[in-house]
Amino acid sequence: MLLHERLRTLRHAAGLRLKDVAPSCGLSVPYLSELELGRTQPSLNTLESLARAYALTLQDLLRDVEGYGGTTHDSLPLGLAALVADPVLGQGLTPDWVRALSRIEFRGKRPRDKEAWCEIWWHLRRVMV
Repeated sequence: MLLHERLRTLRHAAGLRLKDVAPSCGLSVPYLSELELGRTQPSLNTLESLARAYALTLQDLLRDVEGYGGTTHDSLPLGLAALVADPVLGQGLTPDWVRALSRIEFRGKRPRDKEAWCEIWWHLRRVMV
């Protein structure tokens, strides 16, 4: 399943309309529509807001979403691959975390180095705990 399909499925399963979801995640109805049509990619903040709106963790929101699962070490961005390979920092990275992190874009860009990936991961862990 693609991310936009997952978002639509979650909304329909909850019996909600776009205008019902918008206030709970702080996003506009037109933007939510664009997300559900797959015309735009959400930022990390948007994913967090959507997860909260559906009372899910970010990992659960992204579970079974194509491209967010089945990530191999070879297909990871260089900085994330370095974080995963780090003998100390990489210890807490579960496969679910790696899959979720591998799809993150921040302000339309992907982090480039291990430190940037680590900062995002630590932030997400603080928010989700």
